[in-house]
Amino acid sequence: MFSLILLALFCILFPVFLIWLTKRYIFFKKVGAIVMAYATGILIANIGIMPRASDGYREATIGQDRPFIPKTEAVEMVAAGTLTKSDLKYNSIAVVQDSMQSALVLLAIPLILFSLNVRRWLKFSGKGFLSMLLALVSVMIIVATGYLIFRDKVEGADKVGGMLIGLYTGGSVNLASIALALKVEPNAFIMTNTYDMIVGAVVILFFITVGPAFFRLFLPPFKAPAVASGDEFDFDGMNRKMAEDFDDYTGIFKKGVVLPLLGAIGMSIVILGLGLGVSFLLPDVPQTVSVILTITTVGVAASFIRPVREIRKTFQLGMYFIVAFSIVIATRCDLSIIFQAKYLSLLMFVSYAYFGSLFLHLFLSWIFRINADDYLITTTGFVYSPPFVPMVAAALKNKDVILTGLATGMIGWILGNYIGVAFGMWLGKL
Repeated sequence: MFSLILLALFCILFPVFLIWLTKRYIFFKKVGAIVMAYATGILIANIGIMPRASDGYREATIGQDRPFIPKTEAVEMVAAGTLTKSDLKYNSIAVVQDSMQSALVLLAIPLILFSLNVRRWLKFSGKGFLSMLLALVSVMIIVATGYLIFRDKVEGADKVGGMLIGLYTGGSVNLASIALALKVEPNAFIMTNTYDMIVGAVVILFFITVGPAFFRLFLPPFKAPAVASGDEFDFDGMNRKMAEDFDDYTGIFKKGVVLPLLGAIGMSIVILGLGLGVSFLLPDVPQTVSVILTITTVGVAASFIRPVREIRKTFQLGMYFIVAFSIVIATRCDLSIIFQAKYLSLLMFVSYAYFGSLFLHLFLSWIFRINADDYLITTTGFVYSPPFVPMVAAALKNKDVILTGLATGMIGWILGNYIGVAFGMWLGKL
């Protein structure tokens, strides 16, 4: 029991140290708290301080598409010799891990969505939204064709396809939500995200180096948005403020910030309760699916309430929970399993989805005369999520596209859950 409590406290509190590292050192800021969280969890899972599951346990869980075995059943299986005593301890840890990762994601989603200002972004993001729609169409087409190509080579390819939709419309936030809704096996989740990070690191390096010049060879030049005379809207000021706010945890422990945040957590718990209530009214829909989509819908609706939207640091707190989730899910990653030959096909699926969607989006942007800067920034907002937008905007030497990229990423967070879950369920029926 003590070891379970210690594991839970570590996963919840260690992100404080990781975030401090990103604020203190430029190198760790570039690596990112989520990447370090995954690395920490994988290290814990594979250095021998946690028990390993037997082949019989894997067959009883992964083989039957469930995250753990009910305690009574597990005890009976140990008595029958199907499982080992070590499996019993492993199963107890799996129960805690599964409960924590579900709770962290379900609380994080409303907190992240509370800070949205959809109407303002729709008003000022201009033609970039056409580029966003083309990116969305590109991702769906490529993931669907990728599924047809790799479904016999990648285990659970339908669920992987749903996760990839989430990844390429909102990043890690949607990935976690969709994996939870579709009940993705932890090793498949980790490997999908790991391969995405590897391929994504190469692509983002291209984006911030020769990418701007390369895409300007094919697409029209950017034209600055026209602002009516006398318009008091501070376009540049909003760009700077939003770009700075994404990873700014400064003052989060001040009394004037903490108390409203506690209220926001309370609202998230209420929304979670509402999601559970809706799931009972829809018995034919998988519970996690109905809960995820309900809390996403209610979270967006709450963002239209100005007092809710203006609660400071809700986005940061939600991302903190995502970092903690990343540690928890990574502690379930067994490297002895994931580096098997069967995962090479998963790498090919991820690579096909990544590069295929980028090139199809580029082709459609050329047809619809989307300018190079809007193409690059909307791709960044979708694929890498809003925190990467300022970096690419700096490479473009164009601050006017920051808002478009941020808006695209935010809308991606909303749409990704719906489309990813629906896609994952639809692909499984093809």
